[in-house]
Amino acid sequence: MSEPIPVKIVEVAEPTHKKKAASSDQQIFTRSFTGLYRNLRLGGAGFLFLLFFATAWLEWGGRQAVLWDLAESKFHIFGATFWPQDFILLSALLIICAFGLFAITVFAGRVWCGYTCPQSTWTWLFMWCEKVSEGDRNQRMKLDKAPWGPNKLARRALKHSLWLAISLLTGLTFVGYFTPIRPLAEELFTLQAGGVSLFWILFFTGATYINAGWLREAVCMHMCPYARFQSVMFDKDTLAVAYDPRRGENRGARKKDQDYKAAGLGDCIDCTMCVQVCPTGIDIRDGLQMECIGCAACIDACDSIMDKMNYPRGLIGYKSEHSLQGGRTHWLRPRLLGYVTVLVVMIGALVIALHERPMLSMDVIKDRGLFRENARGQIENIYMLKVINKTQVAQNYQLRLLDAEGFELHGQTYFSVPAGEMAELPVSVAMLGERATSSSQELDFELVDSDEPAIRAVARSRFVAPLNR
Repeated sequence: MSEPIPVKIVEVAEPTHKKKAASSDQQIFTRSFTGLYRNLRLGGAGFLFLLFFATAWLEWGGRQAVLWDLAESKFHIFGATFWPQDFILLSALLIICAFGLFAITVFAGRVWCGYTCPQSTWTWLFMWCEKVSEGDRNQRMKLDKAPWGPNKLARRALKHSLWLAISLLTGLTFVGYFTPIRPLAEELFTLQAGGVSLFWILFFTGATYINAGWLREAVCMHMCPYARFQSVMFDKDTLAVAYDPRRGENRGARKKDQDYKAAGLGDCIDCTMCVQVCPTGIDIRDGLQMECIGCAACIDACDSIMDKMNYPRGLIGYKSEHSLQGGRTHWLRPRLLGYVTVLVVMIGALVIALHERPMLSMDVIKDRGLFRENARGQIENIYMLKVINKTQVAQNYQLRLLDAEGFELHGQTYFSVPAGEMAELPVSVAMLGERATSSSQELDFELVDSDEPAIRAVARSRFVAPLNR
């Protein structure tokens, strides 16, 4: 028990290539590049921008095609109108999106971040504005170190003007999905916008300008929760942007026609192009990192260098851990199949729910007063009916009581509700008998479409009466 534990001092050698972590306070100057994945990203981003900016201006049946009308508490999406009672469908849609994200992450890592995330797509757009106004990477670095003068001031002014214009258009469009965009745009550009609308437009303008213009990679590295839990969903067959060290090491510069393998070198010429094009400033050769957003910019840059050196492409690519170790990637595996199965089932359930969604809704609200005596001496209860017509045409309805022997419905029993609107209808129910059998009895109100009897709604309430009169 008292014998000393032998200790041996082990000298640790310095690694040949030290990992360069991206610093949050160090500005990243990205280099322009071309390639397959860049073209895919531009095509996807262009479609998303068109979808976001153009959809708000579409009209459908005399109203904005897609509008979340907060004042009226209803959501129009082309030919359908959704009410608060339908928000369970929105919850289901969000859950489907979550499972879709899980499935794509298990299959191909963070492709959502690299290709379709709003933070990434707007950041790429702002980076393009930088290139237009200040030049490519080396020119921007030189301009950043240069003293302030007319040239630097003009270029910076142009860059920030482009940023602010895009941010303002983004803020206006986003708010335009909650307030009709045509009158909103007219009020904004004639300086007549109301305080609330103006506040939210300026808020989202500022948020876009700060996030895409200044924070950029800091959002992905420090603020986005997805970067933290993505590794939980990865497995050894997940495709992720990765560097193949078996092929690339040892790194080193060489002439194009040199027999580099005889010199003990791998395919990586250590040009750092993969680092220069990375929007988060990491070195993918150091392995999978939390900061990597899977945009594949390094793949395009590395493939262009491989082409120039007449080496095979794919030194950096979408690879699984199994393939990096010389094994085979398993495309069909339990976790992925499980996510896909749940996703398909939930999409099917949502489609059925949308198809079977009732196009008529009725709520019965009893008056706060318990009961009253009408002019004929009958005990009477007052009710307020809220009827929602979810169709896109005006409908005529008939109101009646179900299995209500001894009760009589008074008030308007035939009425019309405009398309996609809600109507409030006050009615009363009188008890025909002289003495109530119970102090509280259930009543069922039925509302039937006069033209399509299959469209109906039933709501239950209670009738309150005194036992002794």
